[in-house]
Amino acid sequence: MKVIKNTILIVAFLTTLKGISQEILTKKEALAITLENNFGVKIANNNLEVAKNNTSIYNTGFLPTASISSGANYRNESQTINRQDGTSTTINGAITKSYNASLNLNYTIFDGLGRKYNYQQLKETYNLTELQAKKTIENTYLQLFTTYFQIARLAENSNNLSEALAISKQRLKRATYQYEYGQSTKLELLNAEVDINNDSITLINAKQQLSNAKRGLNVILGVEKEVNYDVETEVAFNKMLNFDDLHQKTIANNATLKQNEKNIAISEFNIKINKTNYLPTLGLNTSYGWNKSENPSTSFLAASTSNGLNAGLSLSWNLFDGGSTKTRVANAKIALENQEILLEQQKITIGNTLKNTWENYQNQLFILQAQEKNVLTTQNNFERTQERYKLGQVTSIEFRQAQINLINSKTALNNAKFDAKLIELQLLQLSGQILNVAF
Repeated sequence: MKVIKNTILIVAFLTTLKGISQEILTKKEALAITLENNFGVKIANNNLEVAKNNTSIYNTGFLPTASISSGANYRNESQTINRQDGTSTTINGAITKSYNASLNLNYTIFDGLGRKYNYQQLKETYNLTELQAKKTIENTYLQLFTTYFQIARLAENSNNLSEALAISKQRLKRATYQYEYGQSTKLELLNAEVDINNDSITLINAKQQLSNAKRGLNVILGVEKEVNYDVETEVAFNKMLNFDDLHQKTIANNATLKQNEKNIAISEFNIKINKTNYLPTLGLNTSYGWNKSENPSTSFLAASTSNGLNAGLSLSWNLFDGGSTKTRVANAKIALENQEILLEQQKITIGNTLKNTWENYQNQLFILQAQEKNVLTTQNNFERTQERYKLGQVTSIEFRQAQINLINSKTALNNAKFDAKLIELQLLQLSGQILNVAF
């Protein structure tokens, strides 16, 4: 009877857990929380802000530079003056003071178009960072809903196990009554006790896995949240295009391919930037200055003050730099070629992944339909076996087997449903559509 008491305690504990009021975390709410709080998304947005700052006119070199400089000098020394007539004068503590201030303005009029190409490269770098942020968000979408649907899967499985436990409880009660009234053997009662304990342990493990999965979801959400919430378990499949249309969308929208295209554009501008070293540089410099000096008696001038505007043009042309520019241009062309090769490789790799995922998706949809039929069959078989068990026409072993078959078929259906949905999400990510899907 000790086993029965332990079983009753386990069942009471599980019933109490189930009775606690729980909130529903919808897919839309989970997505909104993730986009606001996910650490990876925050970092991606910050990187995008840095790239935006880099494309500002303040970082392009198109604006002039202005500066103010000033200074003061003090000199105290002993001086001896020897004149042409042979006389000399010595002064101890000859003091010289000088002051200066100037406003300087410099502007590069022409630098071989280097600033232009650099600015265009910065814009392409911003576009690349934008795509990288998009890829991060896509990965976060996939990670979020993979974990979310895993929780839904475990919740559904836990519900199935709870139903199995309830059936086992009824069977234990029936076996207890039959044994007490001498209608069955001790073996029937012991089998019922073992089965209910196994079902209880399986359910407890499932609930533990469910709690662990929810804590994993909290990390993706970027929040600390109690795990006593439920999730939506219904799954709606999107109407997928045929493979050819899906392939076209992948080539046009895949985030990895778009990043490779931007890398090619950046490499092209890198070639142009290096070529600007072949051209001259023309600069304008101007300043307005003020100078004042106070001289000792040994000086011809007692004091002087000057101010005025200075302006000038400077032209420089590096006719030969030892071949370093030629080397940089050649290497930049090779880097461009590598980016083009990488793009072709990625097209083949992603195309192959798309085909495999598409076929896997079609197979999984077929498995889903087959599992739906299996559940109907095992449900019907269990109900008939249950009726016959009540009439004493089948053994407890046969009844238990029918129960296990029903649990396994429901679990298989549940797994097939969520596996198909996760594969669908992978297809949507490959084709660049995952951010446009309403969950």
